[in-house]
Amino acid sequence: MKVSDLLHQVDSGDIALPEFQRGYVWNNDQVRGLFTSLYRGYPVGGFMTWNTPADTASARGGVNTDGTVKLLLDGQQRVTSLYGVIRGEAPKFFEGNAKAFTGLHFNVEDESFEFYAPVKMKNDPAWIDVSALFSGGPGAFFPAMMELAGGDAQRQGVLFNRLMGVANIDKRDFHIEEVVGPGMTIDVVVDIFNRVNSGGTKLSKGDLALAKVCASWPEARQEFNAVLATWREAGYWFKLDWLLRVVNGVVTGNAPFTALASVPVADVREGLKLAKRYVSGWLDVISGRLGLDHDRVLFSKYALVLLARYSHLNGSKLPDAAAQSRLLAWYVHTGMWGRYAGSSESALAQDLEAVDRDGVDGLFGTLRQSRGDLTVRASDFAGNSMGSRFYPTLYLLTRTHSARDFGTGVPLSSSLLGHNTSLDVHHIFPKAQLYAAGYSRGEVNAVANFCFLTKHTNINISATPPATYMPQVEAAFPGALESQWVPSDRELWEISAFRDFLASRRELLADSMNAFLGELESGRGAQNELVRGAAVALAHDERDVEDDDLAALVAWMESEGYATPDLGVEVVDEANGQIICNADALWPAGVQEGIGNPVVLERDEHDAVDRLKVLGYDVFTNVSALRDFVARRA
Repeated sequence: MKVSDLLHQVDSGDIALPEFQRGYVWNNDQVRGLFTSLYRGYPVGGFMTWNTPADTASARGGVNTDGTVKLLLDGQQRVTSLYGVIRGEAPKFFEGNAKAFTGLHFNVEDESFEFYAPVKMKNDPAWIDVSALFSGGPGAFFPAMMELAGGDAQRQGVLFNRLMGVANIDKRDFHIEEVVGPGMTIDVVVDIFNRVNSGGTKLSKGDLALAKVCASWPEARQEFNAVLATWREAGYWFKLDWLLRVVNGVVTGNAPFTALASVPVADVREGLKLAKRYVSGWLDVISGRLGLDHDRVLFSKYALVLLARYSHLNGSKLPDAAAQSRLLAWYVHTGMWGRYAGSSESALAQDLEAVDRDGVDGLFGTLRQSRGDLTVRASDFAGNSMGSRFYPTLYLLTRTHSARDFGTGVPLSSSLLGHNTSLDVHHIFPKAQLYAAGYSRGEVNAVANFCFLTKHTNINISATPPATYMPQVEAAFPGALESQWVPSDRELWEISAFRDFLASRRELLADSMNAFLGELESGRGAQNELVRGAAVALAHDERDVEDDDLAALVAWMESEGYATPDLGVEVVDEANGQIICNADALWPAGVQEGIGNPVVLERDEHDAVDRLKVLGYDVFTNVSALRDFVARRA
């Protein structure tokens, strides 16, 4: 089948994308490579379709309801790229980043494909917009070829022939292998999909479960994504698999996705509405009573499955304040101890059974059975980086205990106006001072060296030594340091006493957290609603030079269509739930989404490198090595 015919069938709905397929994940390099290969006549592979009755097909973007429809099993990325460049817009089934195929240009002089760069291409007739070439035809560029040839008829012919070579890409023939027959159930087809895409993105259990739901409810994926979008607007980033877990928990009370197989679609629809209501309600409670008001501090997202289930069992409403307090204590504990960090499905199954049987008592029972003692110890605050589980714990304490700003004395749990609306993560002992004194990166970024201040105060303190600025803070705003769990012993404010300062502050934080959790578990505590907090950022003057390098690398990768990493995140051994490291950056599905190994940047805990490699991660210990790796892929 010729490319032009293939795209026509996409337009007509005769070729569509099955609902179980994930979105478009190619980047600029891959699109450029595809068109370079097609222009040069290189092989780029064929396609595979699943031919199925149109009236029962579950496809994104709509189908032609007459006869059968061809659902793409292999070739989505290539078809989407071809359609996006040749038509100049995304196909109806598109779901992804359109920048990956927007603005492709061809240079008629050196026969290269590149994406639009204004400085390089503006007013240069040698660069031809490929989409404009297909929409307007080669004739529209004849004057430009005459200008470039400078009156040389032979040269003009060469340039025009190169244009025709690009324009003729839509006449390229592709082989299409068809999967057809009464025995081709969705389970069989998904297995075929996974086999032919062995080098790409495998379908998860959630993808398969959603595919089965979409077979009877074609709009399911869009409606699930619409719910996720409402939470994203509020600052919470959840994944589709997770939302399906919530729906499953609400509707069936089970963890494995197989439980959804026999659930009527009407019940799944209703379950999605309830899941949205329950989770939104609990997000308000967690934000209002614990101060955990944005995604970076919202630990234990899987615990929300249990909280939603509890609401469902509680007459589809939130519990009273006392029960809320106990559930919030349980929620915080699950986050601190990584209850769902490893084999989350087995832990969810155990807890769903417990909450159905014994409510809050059941949840605490399974938690104590798996964890033992729930006491917070000073050593628990020994983690480093904003990826530590105890970073949200520190933020929680700051928001619930009226911790005060060092520059204004104002409690950070209050409404902040004007230049105080944005909070910064502040290093109590400045990085520059600590590095100059020979402390390690891990020590410098210890959670116990963090506090939260208004941006204005953080800028004013900058790299001032604690022994200089802390006495000034204490004199101007008595009690402000104590409110942020800063030890009162002034000898500990010296750079030389930094390790002793950390140890002392960890003790203070642990004591405060234990008292807070004890009050919550008793059914009291945190009864006052907090004002929603401001955005929290790491101040520019507190970053390392290499942090700026990482930010630049991530920005470039995103512009090229590579995946966005999780920054400052725990990497956990799924087999046992143990934390391997707090990574500076993690690409869990590879720098190219769904292709290759997961990638980790870990600059502190070098002893974790070998373990990460054994588990299949590509590991880098500095930004420059990671940049070289991405550049080689490009």
